Amino acid sequence: MIRRRNFVTLLGGIAAAWPLAAGAQQTKPTIGFLNGGTRQGYAYARYVTPFRQGLKIAGYVEFLNVNIEYRFAGYQKERLALLATDLVQRQVSVIAAGGAAAAVAAKAATKTIPIIFEMGSDPVQLGLVASPNRPGGNATGTTQLNVEVGAQRLEFLHTLIPSATAFALLVNPTESALAETYTINLQAAAHSLGLELHVLHASTERDFDAVFARLIQLRVGGLVIAGGPFAIDWQEHLAALAIRHAVPAIFNTREFVAAGGLMSYGSSSTDAYRRAGVYTGRVLKGEKPSELPVQQATKVELILNLETAKALGLTVPPTLLAIADEVIE
Repeated sequence: MIRRRNFVTLLGGIAAAWPLAAGAQQTKPTIGFLNGGTRQGYAYARYVTPFRQGLKIAGYVEFLNVNIEYRFAGYQKERLALLATDLVQRQVSVIAAGGAAAAVAAKAATKTIPIIFEMGSDPVQLGLVASPNRPGGNATGTTQLNVEVGAQRLEFLHTLIPSATAFALLVNPTESALAETYTINLQAAAHSLGLELHVLHASTERDFDAVFARLIQLRVGGLVIAGGPFAIDWQEHLAALAIRHAVPAIFNTREFVAAGGLMSYGSSSTDAYRRAGVYTGRVLKGEKPSELPVQQATKVELILNLETAKALGLTVPPTLLAIADEVIE
């Protein structure tokens, strides 16, 4: 039996706890997740899932002790500025920006809300940080070895097809910073190898057929696909087109090879987004972006699809097989 005094005391304790519980819900932090891709596409699972994993490592679970406002531009770069402004107006606690264009849009929208980016471009060149070790502003994050190893992708194709004198690079012109850097780096690499490089553009799915028709006309030895949100979301389709048109192609993700693409060489974007999730959690706990060094994914993997190579009539030289991290047969 509960005595009346104890019962009244218990009710008083519960009543006192109600405002505290309501206040806790009101102060739950909100993350703005800004991405140039689509929520329905392949990129969603590849980016959002590891980002959540990183948050969990840092002690945050969506719906439990943190909210996430998702904003996807659907490859319409001009929408990123509006989406970033919307997140700022909603007074989110931090903006997690996936891709260079999203990070630049977020930086233009706010100088106070912390920004954690994930990208394959140089954040210093884009004006996001003062230096990798001392970002010095409201932005930091993680970068992939994407652009940096683009020249090596061309070298791998040349090693596999040494008789070819011309190759092609496919970029998305709406991802301007990434496209420009890729083009400059690969043109320099092609020149040093004595090769001709044709630069082709695709910014929508409708462009793909024209691109591959052009590749056949140019009689190129192979195709380097620039890694970016758009190409990643369509990588399985690009792999199928490359096989259908008998074009040896190299990309930056393992999933491209698993879908039938010939080769991939690059960092793990899954790992990069997980790292970004951890950084986002650390900022929510009070750490300042200006004091968190930009992380760089240093592990790169070369993956080969021998079945595709055979279908294309190519013999993979022992030198490539020896350094491959994975061979799909």
